[in-house]
Amino acid sequence: MPGPRHAHLHPADLHGFSRLAVDAVAGLTDLVEAMHHNIASTPAPLGKAPAGRSQGITGLVYRSIRGVTRLVGGGIDAALGRLVPLFGEKTSSPEREAVLAVINGVLGDYLEASRNPLAIGMRLRRDGRPLPLEKAALAEALPNPGGRLLVLVHGLCMNDLQWQRRGHDHGAALARDLGYTPVYLHYNSGRHIFSNGREFAERLEALLAHWPLEVTELCILGHSMGGLLARSAWHYAKAENHAWPRRLGRIVFLGTPHHGAPLERGGHWIDSVLGASPYTAPLSRLGKIRSAGITDLRHGYLLDEDWRDRDRFARAARRHAALPLPADVACFAIAATTGKQAGDLKDRLIGDGLVPLASALGCHAERDRHLMFPPERQRVVCGTGHLDLLDSAEVYAQIRRWLD
Repeated sequence: MPGPRHAHLHPADLHGFSRLAVDAVAGLTDLVEAMHHNIASTPAPLGKAPAGRSQGITGLVYRSIRGVTRLVGGGIDAALGRLVPLFGEKTSSPEREAVLAVINGVLGDYLEASRNPLAIGMRLRRDGRPLPLEKAALAEALPNPGGRLLVLVHGLCMNDLQWQRRGHDHGAALARDLGYTPVYLHYNSGRHIFSNGREFAERLEALLAHWPLEVTELCILGHSMGGLLARSAWHYAKAENHAWPRRLGRIVFLGTPHHGAPLERGGHWIDSVLGASPYTAPLSRLGKIRSAGITDLRHGYLLDEDWRDRDRFARAARRHAALPLPADVACFAIAATTGKQAGDLKDRLIGDGLVPLASALGCHAERDRHLMFPPERQRVVCGTGHLDLLDSAEVYAQIRRWLD
């Protein structure tokens, strides 16, 4: 019998997108009103924007637009909330999964806070299907589970299906060549890394507790942000005295921005420039819609105390907690550069197009922040972009040697 047809659009998506549309109209109205108010107040070109909202007829117009938007949005939300459950569940297409991953990467913290149906919930999956964390059901879902468990963690704006690239999947290849049983984490990459790290730690604890047979070895393979999640999860697991860290033998980091990514720092700089003038200050709100997960990548923040009592869009930087590599775990780092050699300054700074070589290798001028990857546990691959790390034959050969 043919399997269920994959759907590009689910009924719940209409509910979620309608909420986003209503929120966007309300937000755009606030932005236009702020610009109107600031320009009409004729402030100095530089300095703080004048406080308050538009008054008189102008203010009435903006209040009316917001009121109508809330009224219409509330009606749509109520109607779709009753209708969506009637359509039942559908199987998601890879294209839909990719779109949702990007939306969650950019707006994931907002989607979660507003209880939007588009928000992705964290799950461990195989072939895009959630794994039940109950021993008998898990044994049925995994036909031939082994004692060597490999957990693969994707990066920002991505999902677990995207480990499959150009016909290659590191997890499937390691299952074939070394006998690992691969399991893939699927999560909302727009949440704070520490929120995902804490939940990931709990999921791993439940997974090992219900694994059909004894886990002799646990390995984690993290791409980009996924590597930061692994480090954060280790920290919270040790704090909660979880059992799974005692089974963790190796972590392999692929293009992980241990000390942040320059693109987010560039976005933060643009926010600061726009905020310097009252005439452009309202436009800085557009940059501030980016998610908590993205702002975590400014400096590689992994813990909740890094943001405690602090505005994540504040101009001034603050020293954050230094988190070393997990103790008693063999940690490996693969960095990439799009250049032909790793020695040139340009190639080191550009790195794989998103992550500089120094960040991917954990190098830092401050000793307590320098991650001590031994030379034999580091590898730089040339002529390789950030996403190419997922299907590079050279990268896979190195991972296999380290895990064999």
